[in-house]
Amino acid sequence: MASNGDSNVTNRDAFRQAVVNTLERRLFYVPSFKIYGGVAGLYDYGPPGCAVKANVLAFWRQHFVLEENMLEVDCPCVTPEIVLKASGHVDKFTDLMVKDEKTGTCYRADHLLKDFCKDKLEKKDANITANKAAELNHVLAVLDDLSAEELGEKIKEYAIVSPDTKNPLSDPYPFNLMFQTSIGPSGLSPGFMRPETAQGIFVNFKDLYYYNGNKLPFAAAQIGQAFRNEISPRQGLLRVREFTLAEIEHFVDPDDKSHPKFPQVSDLEFLMFPREKQVSGQPAERTCLGEAVSKGIVNNETLGYFIGRVYLFLTYLGIDKDRLRFRQHLANEMAHYAADCWDAEIECSYGWIECVGIADRSAYDLRAHTDKSGVPLVAHEKFAEPREVEKLVIAPVKKELGLAFKGDQRMVCEALEVMSEKEAMEMKAKLESKGEVEFHVCTLAKDVTIKKTMVTISKEIKKEHQRVFTPSVIEPSFGIGRIIYCLYEHSFYTRPSKTGYEQLNVFRFPPLVAPIKCTVFPLVQNQDYEDVAKRIAHMLTAAGISYKIDMTGTSIGKRYARTDELGVPFAITVDSTSSVTIRERDSKVQIRVNVEEVANIVKEVTEGQSTWNDMLSKYNAPSEPDDE
Repeated sequence: MASNGDSNVTNRDAFRQAVVNTLERRLFYVPSFKIYGGVAGLYDYGPPGCAVKANVLAFWRQHFVLEENMLEVDCPCVTPEIVLKASGHVDKFTDLMVKDEKTGTCYRADHLLKDFCKDKLEKKDANITANKAAELNHVLAVLDDLSAEELGEKIKEYAIVSPDTKNPLSDPYPFNLMFQTSIGPSGLSPGFMRPETAQGIFVNFKDLYYYNGNKLPFAAAQIGQAFRNEISPRQGLLRVREFTLAEIEHFVDPDDKSHPKFPQVSDLEFLMFPREKQVSGQPAERTCLGEAVSKGIVNNETLGYFIGRVYLFLTYLGIDKDRLRFRQHLANEMAHYAADCWDAEIECSYGWIECVGIADRSAYDLRAHTDKSGVPLVAHEKFAEPREVEKLVIAPVKKELGLAFKGDQRMVCEALEVMSEKEAMEMKAKLESKGEVEFHVCTLAKDVTIKKTMVTISKEIKKEHQRVFTPSVIEPSFGIGRIIYCLYEHSFYTRPSKTGYEQLNVFRFPPLVAPIKCTVFPLVQNQDYEDVAKRIAHMLTAAGISYKIDMTGTSIGKRYARTDELGVPFAITVDSTSSVTIRERDSKVQIRVNVEEVANIVKEVTEGQSTWNDMLSKYNAPSEPDDE
């Protein structure tokens, strides 16, 4: 008999397969180039999938771009190498890969180790002791922080082999995930397909700042395709090689990260998973956002404001609030320049999946492009009267750092330059008393010895007429495909057919994202009814409502089932020339309305001006669904 662990895994896999089968059969999405065998990690969206995606993106624009008066841009997918060199992607955008030593097939090293640990834990192997289970859970917790050597040691210790052939595996080594290309026919201008959309916003900061009247704060937004040459894509739409990102870069004064609209979201309560709870093994718990900010769990109001807005966005789409949490990055996950970072994670059959990242990236990106391009990407605050200000000056001695650290010189230099005033003054005191100090460089994941000759730290008094500073950036980044896949799972359920012999598939999409808002059915093949159906279709088109008209002679029950499987919220059945019924998908309750009222009713409910319950009261609908 299967253990509970086996049963849970089986149920989860069966549910996922039912969802994916329905999605592919109804053409929400299918593997790309299917007739040629397909290519892993590439998918085509069919008609309903395109409609869902378009509706999600339209709501994203409304919820973020319009609400916050953001500046939207659209930048090229092909990006010159120098831009991605400045951002760090050329050097650091890697995953650790292993190869089947006989066939050459490639795998992500961390995925193999994660699968091994989860498989042992989920199946509750009788040979797994409590100590071994604790060890495997610890490996899963620190997986993202393991070096190539540590990953290799674990793979050997657990005797992990190629999953397809059982052949031995190579040692892990880094693989850059960007697709490389060249710009122009000469091949002398290297470029890459962008792995994110953010860099296009950063390099346009100067012009966007001018467009905004040289005022902070302001936000820029971009929706577009991004590309990552995944080593071994899997998990359907969750890990693909080409995908849609929607990203926001909110530029703010680093000395004032308050937000005037924070009170609008401060009372929200939802699952939060701060790093202290993760480290101590406690579960996520419902937390008031205002309390999290006031206690410093969330670094600042602007970051908290966007966390709240992301929560509202996802739950309005139809994501189950009980399977949505905000997880804070652990210290070992965060870049050295980041002030704080949270992921919106959605639970689905694959576990907890990161779908939105909300990060306070400090001033790193603008500084990096300023240094590489020589163009100052800065903001100005003019003073009414000149001020004497004390300024911290950190001046790395690049010659000395180069001699000591060779190829690591740039990363050590960057880490020194972004020190806080407290860190810098502590280093200055130690250098003066001891002549050297140990300094942790996150990008190298190690401590280095800084000597007195390698850096000058001082405070200078200067009279200034204006303050020139590099803005900080708060970045919410949305993986649209991941959000949509989780929405599919959260919306999917089955119910018995009228005969009770089969289960019918239903997607309970909110009208906001449903691919088609309503269907129109003449009850029987009758010219008068068909004429009325066409008149209703014309009114729906004029009202801007998507619909599907079905004049086949199939039974009405089967037609309802077909549209329920597409997630269509309302079905209009023409059974007379003067009035029709409107059936709601999930309750199956119907109301009877005049033909001329249909388009307005559907528009009101799908656009959120009225609810279905409002319509039930208005038209005295029965409390039970009609027999279909």
